[in-house]
Amino acid sequence: MPPSPPKRDFPYWLLAVIGLGLWGIWQIITSELHLQILATLLRGVQVTIFVTLMGFSLAALLGLCIALMSLSGSLILRQVARFYTEIVRGIPIIVLLLYVAFVLAPGMVVFRNMVLEPLGFEPLRTRDFSLLWRAIIALTIGYSAFIAEVFRAGLQSVDIGQIEAGDALGLNRWHRFRFIVFPQAIRTILPPLGNDFVAMIKDSSLVSVLGVLDVTQLGKVTAAGNFRYFETYNVVALVYLTMTIGLSLLLRRLEARLRNRP
Repeated sequence: MPPSPPKRDFPYWLLAVIGLGLWGIWQIITSELHLQILATLLRGVQVTIFVTLMGFSLAALLGLCIALMSLSGSLILRQVARFYTEIVRGIPIIVLLLYVAFVLAPGMVVFRNMVLEPLGFEPLRTRDFSLLWRAIIALTIGYSAFIAEVFRAGLQSVDIGQIEAGDALGLNRWHRFRFIVFPQAIRTILPPLGNDFVAMIKDSSLVSVLGVLDVTQLGKVTAAGNFRYFETYNVVALVYLTMTIGLSLLLRRLEARLRNRP
């Protein structure tokens, strides 16, 4: 007798989250101090969203390229992809941020000047390389290795018979990937990819170590100025929870719609 499907639990956790959020909102709207803190932090929300969207988009694009290399028929491409994935996944994000900011970025500036200065271009100084973009590059490199493994697993989950059927119909490799492989793989890829996106929102707070004025950095500056650490970091936590939990709920609805598609 096949096991019965598990019953869906009532989302008591969601009620608790809503209650906590309403309490936080009440504290903000009834306190001038909380309103001032929120007004300051909202300037950093734009930076956090920009860093996350730009970093994740570039990481997804690079991760897809690495995944395709790892599934390539070329031994060299497969080994390069594996080398990149294992090296990058072994480095903590904060170490990668510091390495990119103070080692890789200056090296890129020196290389750029060596190539373009003889051609008549003005030399670029290291300080002209924005810390914001150094942070985005670091997050792109760090997350691309994890996203590459997500894409690789999703692409390998597609039945080989369907790919062979597309080949028999005369479809080239690009058309097989576009019309057969990717539409089926996305159902497997989307949940872990969504988790990585939520994780990047949280890890974007690490860019504050470079002085980038995101939510976390503005929270640190505000708390250092008013010495109201409890109130300030409560608002910081509420801002991040609003972004991450709201996005998680949207991703769950999207996953449910994909599962229900024939």
